[in-house]
Amino acid sequence: MNNHEIDYKLFGDDMQFVEIELDPQETVVAEAGSLMMMEDGISMETIFGDGSNSSGGSGLMGKLMGAGKRMLTGESLFMTTFTNVGSGKKHVYFASPYPGKIIPMDLSKYRGKIICQKDAFLAAAKGVSVGIEFQRKLGAGFFGGEGFIMQKLEGDGLAFVHAGGTIHRKSLQVGETLRVDTGCLVAMTSEVDYNIEMVKGVKTALFGGEGLFFATLRGPGTVWIQSLPFSRLASRVFAAAPQTPGGGSKGEGSITGGLFDLLGGK
Repeated sequence: MNNHEIDYKLFGDDMQFVEIELDPQETVVAEAGSLMMMEDGISMETIFGDGSNSSGGSGLMGKLMGAGKRMLTGESLFMTTFTNVGSGKKHVYFASPYPGKIIPMDLSKYRGKIICQKDAFLAAAKGVSVGIEFQRKLGAGFFGGEGFIMQKLEGDGLAFVHAGGTIHRKSLQVGETLRVDTGCLVAMTSEVDYNIEMVKGVKTALFGGEGLFFATLRGPGTVWIQSLPFSRLASRVFAAAPQTPGGGSKGEGSITGGLFDLLGGK
């Protein structure tokens, strides 16, 4: 085993957080900003990349290559490690960034590799490699709305992925095909054949309110689908926000918005 063996518990329903139990000298790696709380005796350290040794070699150049790959997915150059430096079991907690579910994935059960959306990764046992996965058809990926670069999680330990709304796990049989809105695809196992295809019938796409592209997934393999992509949630919130004449939100419903109305603001 190359990865640290960690135990965990999930709490909550729509706004979940995960409790990770660390034995002495065990380490978990997480995205910057995902920490909720931690017990005394846990040491934090900011590192380049994911802290694994599979990012292009050891030493400074290997670390820089690993961090550079993360930049291509729009993530930070840095990640944070949390290590139990005490003598007994300690706990660290990581929270969801928006309403949805946290999916624990034992990579050893999925041939050591999971491919996921670029912003889905939350945390993992130290030793799990967080890299990039290029799609075969770059042009289709560019026009597919979610970009042609996805993350890949490799190793034999636990990784935690976050997604919005309700999560549906579906097993595809050999040759079985599933068409998914590109934003709703969360993750898939490495054997799933993935492609982007244009919606047939442009009028349907333009006037039906849906995108022009689908992610086409062909089995065998396992896929995870989210019911509420963050981009869809954000666009609805932005569209519903009241606008001022200058184009900004007036902040109705908040304390400052109430004071603005009370003072005769328009």
